[in-house]
Amino acid sequence: MSFEKLIVFQKSYELAMEIFQATKQFPKEEAYALTDQLRRSSRSVCANIAEGYRKRVYPKVFVAKMLDSDGECSETIVHLMFAKDCGYISPDSFLDFRSRYEEIGKILGSLIRHPDTLINYKQGI
Repeated sequence: MSFEKLIVFQKSYELAMEIFQATKQFPKEEAYALTDQLRRSSRSVCANIAEGYRKRVYPKVFVAKMLDSDGECSETIVHLMFAKDCGYISPDSFLDFRSRYEEIGKILGSLIRHPDTLINYKQGI
């Protein structure tokens, strides 16, 4: 199995791509601020999952990468809050993004509490 087959990776990658599309509509003056921060944090969620997967033979390192990914989920939600409050995304879009990042956070939380789930290669994560 590779990291691309992990449901948590697939969900986070899909969200990062949706955020990329959404941020194309942000004002130009946000290009090096909110747009950049939102794109980077959303991409870091799936990047940390991939890196953690490769390091899964070291359980403490694996957990650390899942914690990093979970932290990036929270950071992305905060940036989305700013995007909503600045009028760059709709409240409905914000709620959709938020609920999907919270779902990813729950999966990551499970992996953090039970790293053997992935380390032992069980499917469906």
